[in-house]
Amino acid sequence: MTDHDDDHAFSEGQGFDDPYEGFDLEPPEFEVDPDKVDPVDSRVVTDLLDQRNISSDAVDPEQLLDVGLEYMHINRHEQAAETFERVAQYTDDDRLKQEAWTNKGAAHAELEEWDAAIGAYREALNFDEESDHAATAETNLAYALWKSGRSEQALEHAERAIEVDPRFGEGWYNRGFFLLERGLADEAIDAFDNAIRLGFRNADILEEKARALEEVGEFDRAEELAEEVDEMREEAEQQLLE
Repeated sequence: MTDHDDDHAFSEGQGFDDPYEGFDLEPPEFEVDPDKVDPVDSRVVTDLLDQRNISSDAVDPEQLLDVGLEYMHINRHEQAAETFERVAQYTDDDRLKQEAWTNKGAAHAELEEWDAAIGAYREALNFDEESDHAATAETNLAYALWKSGRSEQALEHAERAIEVDPRFGEGWYNRGFFLLERGLADEAIDAFDNAIRLGFRNADILEEKARALEEVGEFDRAEELAEEVDEMREEAEQQLLE
């Protein structure tokens, strides 16, 4: 949860098997003719998405949710927020409403509209405080509160996220971050280790763990992690260049 970490968890919806897979700019339902349209032209995709924003008397909430997610993947966050709000308005399924409000919060967070994000996450938690979407809403709410300068409340919601889902790696990472911000480095290291054991391992968490190790005087281990972080980021940059 560092300043350069601008990702916000949102759901995979009905039409995606993996929320971290790259967005296919030519999904079958759009039927783009590659002889006429460049399939990597995001403007064409957004035009097609706009066509799928059908009138309110014929809304399919699950399809509309996927439209919102597609907007998120091409960084049309304002349109995504509006679309997720429509999903919540037109579905009677409380679980889908919770998912839509959680995603709406993530869209506002990408726009750094923290008060709107906080409101959306709190709305999501009104439906079910124990679901997998609730864990995501809690950890995202923690981040939004921290960005708004309310760090004590942020830690409370980070704690709540892992109470809801103890196997939520990102939740453990956030808990560790907020503990470290309060000077509780030993507890932070334990939280980071739990996140890593659960598969949440990237340059950001290793960097935060290195910072915590420095706080407790384990400078050699901190230096080893810092070197690994540099290698990971150099490799990522090289992959982008390729």
